[in-house]
Amino acid sequence: MDELTIAVVGLGNWGKNVVRSFARTKGTCLKYICDASPKLVENQRSLYPQAIATCEFADLLDDKDLDAIVLATPAPTHAQLGQMALAAGKHLFVEKPMALSTVEAERLCATADAMSRRLMVGHLLEYHPAVNWMKEYLQSGRLGEPLYIYSQRLNLGTVRADENAFWSLAPHDISVMLYLFGMEPDWVSAHGESYLQAGVEDVVFAYLHFPDGRAAQIHVSWLDPHKERRMVLVGTQTMVVFDDMQPMEQIRVYNKGAVVPEAGEGTQVTVRHGDILIPHFPSGEPLMTEAQHFVDCILKGTTPRSDGQDGLRVVRVLDAAGASLRMAGQPVKVVQDDRSALLPS
Repeated sequence: MDELTIAVVGLGNWGKNVVRSFARTKGTCLKYICDASPKLVENQRSLYPQAIATCEFADLLDDKDLDAIVLATPAPTHAQLGQMALAAGKHLFVEKPMALSTVEAERLCATADAMSRRLMVGHLLEYHPAVNWMKEYLQSGRLGEPLYIYSQRLNLGTVRADENAFWSLAPHDISVMLYLFGMEPDWVSAHGESYLQAGVEDVVFAYLHFPDGRAAQIHVSWLDPHKERRMVLVGTQTMVVFDDMQPMEQIRVYNKGAVVPEAGEGTQVTVRHGDILIPHFPSGEPLMTEAQHFVDCILKGTTPRSDGQDGLRVVRVLDAAGASLRMAGQPVKVVQDDRSALLPS
């Protein structure tokens, strides 16, 4: 196989970006654009005259010459449509979160394995040049031992009724935290409030504890005066700030830290201040990189970075946080299987 025939399903606000990226990806033939809304299909039809425009998902499943389906539909549809696509023998790219429960995510992984199909989840930030710079920097040892990480994903933005702010926004930050730390948290505690809609948390604060003592905190909100996409990684030697709202200079490295005296040297902890480094790293559009990675993995028979297991790990954390929200912030264990104690580097 030297070219992949694909269909993109879901042509809404984000889906328009997804179909644009896959239409430009090397090694692909965009065969279908699909959405349940005739209006959205009609809006996109003229942009992709080479593709078959349809409102019927069944058309894609029945086409034996179609290799892969890309789902950019609302999150509650991911599990059902994903199952149908995999069962029909199609490779599957599904936007985050891959499902709204651990059971559904496990079923998607099992179906992909049974059908020998590639399953990839749209954890976009794992393909962001700045995040991959952070990963390489951490692995180089220049950060020292990583201690904790926290993120803020805030805006006075789209308010959903079918998923709360944590399920909608936090998958981005959870996937990055697990990617950087190379392990899953063992328990999660989350507090949130439903100010706009009863039973749908629009602001959530979550704490993730990792088996080796590392910690992470996530703050997400649809109800905030500032649009923020910020992550801070603190190590024993340096500290890294990633600000995705900055068009330039998205990464800043602070040569700061606390010095703990050795035994016999007294008890006073001192603080060290140094220079600020703004590194240069290759630019790139994460969505294009992600789309190309999906296609390349299918054509070359390799495993995607954000494969089904990666998506499952994120859903496990989301599930645990959801349980903690319902229990007024009580810590909830993240259920793991034997394969997920340490993640691939």
